[in-house]
Amino acid sequence: MEPFMQKGGTPALLHLEPWRTNHSAITAGFTGRQGGIGKAPYDSFNCAFHVGDQPEDVLGNRSLLAESLGFTLQDWTCGEQTHGKDIAVVKAEDRGRGSLDRASAFQATDGLLTDVPGVLLTSFYADCVPLYFYDPHHQAVGLAHAGWKGTVAEIASAMVSRMESVYGSRPQDILAGIGPSIGDCCYEVDDYVMNHVRRLEVELAGIAYGAGQDLYKKSEADAGKSMLNLKEMNRRIMIKAGILPTHIECTSWCTSCNHDLFFSYRKENGVTGRMTSWIGIKES
Repeated sequence: MEPFMQKGGTPALLHLEPWRTNHSAITAGFTGRQGGIGKAPYDSFNCAFHVGDQPEDVLGNRSLLAESLGFTLQDWTCGEQTHGKDIAVVKAEDRGRGSLDRASAFQATDGLLTDVPGVLLTSFYADCVPLYFYDPHHQAVGLAHAGWKGTVAEIASAMVSRMESVYGSRPQDILAGIGPSIGDCCYEVDDYVMNHVRRLEVELAGIAYGAGQDLYKKSEADAGKSMLNLKEMNRRIMIKAGILPTHIECTSWCTSCNHDLFFSYRKENGVTGRMTSWIGIKES
């Protein structure tokens, strides 16, 4: 069953449905591209400042998302993503960093963690992989942004290690999610990327429990290139880090195939908006 379920209404939101059903203390999900106030080529629900959209439209969309989840724009907290694996621990006094401008966001940060109720963690995507983490025993949540660079840098593993050291989380207790992103049906990469992937391939080769798929396959369009499965790479990295395979929810959505529903950097030649992943602990 697809874990990211789109519900009716405006804006277009895909909730991580198994978590919404079983863990009422948190909210987690991913935005579609429709239902906002933005104009072409960012139409209409772009929530990222860095793409060139009108700031007032970005702020309007951010407010729309936050309020639809029971939060406010003052709760919105994010980082300036650089395709790295640096992770910031968000404390109560950090609530709202990056909500109104890029300068106040956590700089050079692709992962966020918090155990503070009322903080809405967010990050931005147009084909890269959103990763979700939840420790129900310590009530801690996290987000990680994983393009190919973050994936091969094993940001998923770095997140598990950080949750262990900061909150005392046990990897086997952590629930994880892998959200809408470009699939191996569309993600063609060259040898430069594949040389980085192959460094991990031996370690990940034996980890294919459950719905395991190939990490990559040869491109039919170009024999010198490969079709890379970033979702499966991140799933195996999570398992290698100690997360139980049965605790990982993985989407089947491809953002490039479904560019009527999602922004896609590849499909739209780089000129497009960004979807938002979110996770937050609700205040009592």
